[in-house]
Amino acid sequence: MLKNSRILILIFLISISFTVTCVASDNITKINDLIEKSASLNNTVITMQGEVIGEALERGEYAWINVNDTTNAIGIWVKQSDVDRIRFYGDYKHKGDIVKVTGVFYKSCPEHGGDVDIHSTHIDIVETGHEVTEEISHTKVLVTAVLFIIMLILFRLFRHKNK
Repeated sequence: MLKNSRILILIFLISISFTVTCVASDNITKINDLIEKSASLNNTVITMQGEVIGEALERGEYAWINVNDTTNAIGIWVKQSDVDRIRFYGDYKHKGDIVKVTGVFYKSCPEHGGDVDIHSTHIDIVETGHEVTEEISHTKVLVTAVLFIIMLILFRLFRHKNK
């Protein structure tokens, strides 16, 4: 009996020593979580990270930018000085800057007509974007050429048959 209790105590102590509490250092919130938990996160300070897409819509001393974190995209109300630091906006020819935004999340912003948005209090550029070069594979070019030739042959046959 004493031996069994010692073994149980030893197992308990070993299991406690291997438990590790994981804490996210930046506590980054996903945009889908903002949408799904919008009632509980309304008017709270959040931090999110994602790629700046589209273009900035300047409004005097402030501007709108859109940020996509791969789960969704959201509009961010930022100071013009922060927008000036952004070099690349994501589109078909560019990978946009990755930014970390801290700000107040609004489920229904009273200042902007009830839209869902974030009013930035701090923005960091985590990674600078770059131009994207798209290469078309030789297989795609070959398949396109073959299909085009088949289309021309079928078009002539159809036209010849209808005459």
